[in-house]
Formats: sequence, structure tokens, C-alpha cells
Amino acid sequence: MVAVGRLEGLTPEQQRSWTAFMHMQELLRARLEQRLLAHAGLSNADYTVLAVLAAAPGRRMRLADLGSTLGWERSRLHHQVTRMCERGLLERGPMPDAPDGRAVQAVLTEEGLQAIRRAARPHARDVRELVVDVLTDEQLEQLGGISAAILAALGAGEGD
Repeated sequence: MVAVGRLEGLTPEQQRSWTAFMHMQELLRARLEQRLLAHAGLSNADYTVLAVLAAAPGRRMRLADLGSTLGWERSRLHHQVTRMCERGLLERGPMPDAPDGRAVQAVLTEEGLQAIRRAARPHARDVRELVVDVLTDEQLEQLGGISAAILAALGAGEGD
């Protein structure tokens, strides 16, 4: 297990829980990323952006709204969208109905749509194998509740 320095004010049990959570989170993210790259040539960030845009009306979204939905800083979003545009997964352009004409949108290309379609089934299988199938129904419900409580404390809505 990854060593995490002792956090002042935590009991040994709280420290063990925190350390296990941090280790699980890092290992799970890395494993899912490895599999996404192997199956579809996509990073977690690629997949996340593609999934949000695939579900958006017209498969497009104002960049500020995309960043807000993802909870990403503007710089991170800019670099990610730039890389995805260079790979043909997205296009960036002005919002046709923006009052000041300055708003920019990200648009899922046909290539991007095909990439998310290719990745979706193997990714769902990986999530099932690595998370869903190792938990009981009760544990999975608890995980959802725990995640919702932490997200609420962080000020993030369920759709974020």
C-alpha cells in the first residue's frame, strides 16, 4: 500500500481508512487509464470530455459550460481540447447564438463520436470488473452515498 504521512488529528482507524481510500483511488484511476489506452487509444480525460459532449444537445457545448461540468480549470480544459482538436476528436468554434460573439464551443466530430462508441463497451466492462462486481449491492449503494456526501461537501452537484 502507498505510504501516506500521518495526518495530525486522525485516529489510527481514520488514518487507515484515508490511506486505503487514497491508494484505491490512485490504483483504480491508473488501471482504468491503462485499459482505455489499450482498448481505444484514449486517456481518462479524453473519455470524460467525449462522454460529456456525446450526451450534450447537438453534441456541442460552450467551453465555459464544459469546464464547469467537468470541474476543470480553464487552462486544463484549453490544453485538453487543443490536443483533442489536433487528433480530430473535437472541433472548436464560435457559438452561433452568442450575444457578444465571443463564446467558444467544443463540438464532437464524427471521429470523436466513433472513438467514444468504440471505448464505451470495453470501459463499462472494466468498470464492472474493477468496481461493481467486487462489491455487494449494499456496498455499491454505500459507495454512491459516500461519494454524494463528499461531492456535496465539495460543492459539486450530482451532475458534476
